[in-house]
Amino acid sequence: MMKVDAQGWLSGCQHIASPNCDARPTEQINLLVIHNISLPPDEFGGDGVQRLFTNRLDVNAHPYYQTIAELKVSAHFFIRRDGEIIQFVSCLDRAWHAGASCWQGAARCNDNSLGLELEGSDSTPFTDAQYAALQQLTQTLRTHYHFAGIAGHRDIAPQRKTDPGEFFDWLRYLTSISKS
Repeated sequence: MMKVDAQGWLSGCQHIASPNCDARPTEQINLLVIHNISLPPDEFGGDGVQRLFTNRLDVNAHPYYQTIAELKVSAHFFIRRDGEIIQFVSCLDRAWHAGASCWQGAARCNDNSLGLELEGSDSTPFTDAQYAALQQLTQTLRTHYHFAGIAGHRDIAPQRKTDPGEFFDWLRYLTSISKS
């Protein structure tokens, strides 16, 4: 069973520390934000996401990388297609995943949220293994944090973002986490 330790790190998963984080201006963590990402776009299984989140992206490895070379981004968690969970930022710290955002009248969602990235794209269904890992991760996080909401990136930044995309099965996910 997964647990979050006193330093905000999840047991039972790989940890790759990202420098793209800082101290939260609040201790309140009340929002879970679900994203999707794949690097290169629509390609799965490589190390592009890990390299992006750790500022080690080789801009010559793919033409798309030149367009994102200057980004300094991260998320708390990344769930690969096979269900593997990688944690990049302690839950106690602010990951840089939401950008300009607003949820229920509160701006700067990075301040009070946890960001979960699913390896995928807006045009590809997610895997059963990802839904299982996302359910387990959400249930574990809910034992430590009192979320007032769970939102997609598109819900907190609708003019800029579309993820987790139309292929994310919200009903399946929300039904699975309501059973606990």
